[in-house]
Amino acid sequence: MKLNFKDKKALIRVDFNVPLDKEYKITDDTRIREAVPTIRHILDQGGSVILMSHLGRPLEKLNANGSINTQKFTLKHLVKHLRRKLKAKVHFADDCVGKQAVKKAAALQPGEVLLLENTRFHPEEEAGDEGFAKKLAALGDIYVNDAFGTAHRAHASTTVVAQFFDKNHKTFGFLMEREIENATRAMKTPAKPVTCVTGGSKVSDKIMLLEKFLYYADNILIGGAMAYTFFLAKKGTVGNSLVEADKIKNALEFLKKARAAGVKVLLPKDSICGDKFAADAKVQIFPSNQIPAGWMGLDIGPSAAKSFASVIRKSKTVIWNGPMGVFEMPAFAEGTKVVAKACASATKKGAFTMVGGGDSVAAINQLKLAKKVSFVSTGGGAMLEFLEGKELPGIKAITD
Repeated sequence: MKLNFKDKKALIRVDFNVPLDKEYKITDDTRIREAVPTIRHILDQGGSVILMSHLGRPLEKLNANGSINTQKFTLKHLVKHLRRKLKAKVHFADDCVGKQAVKKAAALQPGEVLLLENTRFHPEEEAGDEGFAKKLAALGDIYVNDAFGTAHRAHASTTVVAQFFDKNHKTFGFLMEREIENATRAMKTPAKPVTCVTGGSKVSDKIMLLEKFLYYADNILIGGAMAYTFFLAKKGTVGNSLVEADKIKNALEFLKKARAAGVKVLLPKDSICGDKFAADAKVQIFPSNQIPAGWMGLDIGPSAAKSFASVIRKSKTVIWNGPMGVFEMPAFAEGTKVVAKACASATKKGAFTMVGGGDSVAAINQLKLAKKVSFVSTGGGAMLEFLEGKELPGIKAITD
């Protein structure tokens, strides 16, 4: 951020889509904490800050009478927490456009912050409406995009708004800069050997990512339920494990491409299985390609975890996207824990380790290992699409 913010109003798109409990208390403020350096930098320069964000999907979860549930989705719940984190005066506007927003933005003094109401209270936000974006743009002098988690969406406040600022009046925030820099480093100039670890439930969600990994990975480790589609493709028995039978051809084609590229693909040798998808399921370990009827693979087994960890610890670059099992259930969390600890161990030895994707980030935070890996991305879908090599509209709007 090389722009001068003194006496300027910075309109910042942040990602404050944070989890709240039933009493509307923040249960994980990672996204807020990550935005603080950008906000403080502008305030310390003598500028003021206008914050835009969404929270949840209010237009998909209306009240019974068809009205927006403002109590559940209002950003007002965040004001006190923001004041504590920023140590600054934080005002709140009960809409992101309209008279009150305009009046409060105009009255904002250097060193002060104005938090606008949820941008997704307006259907124009997700529609990328130009008129709506123009109203948002009119509130500030400089546009700053620091919301990597929404960079893959061409919404009004994430992308379209940027067109109302010239190249000298729009920029990335520190968080966006770090996200782009670290993901680019992992993909373009990685230290060898490179190990890419992927998990999650569906091959269809990750096949593009897996194919992109073939360009720069030495090892690809596949865990999670998606592994069972590969075992099914290789004529294995997977019991009641979650599979995508229509993706068997994709799985076989990927394995063929990996062999041709000289990339080693590791599937879990064994699996921790349950007799049902539940925390209190009976548990047994089976070879991953010999799971009997009535059982489903819900985590990688101890032998698989050991071999995965060994490969990770020998790597110089590790990219991890997706858990190894149903880590929310204690009986099926061990594989994800082992991978997380192996990433921390590799980092300690000098490897560059990057964790991206909502569930793997949740796991690394839960295990209190976030500071023991090189970089934890705040973007789930955005990081996935960036690693797949897609052009993200929120980034393009600033760089164009």
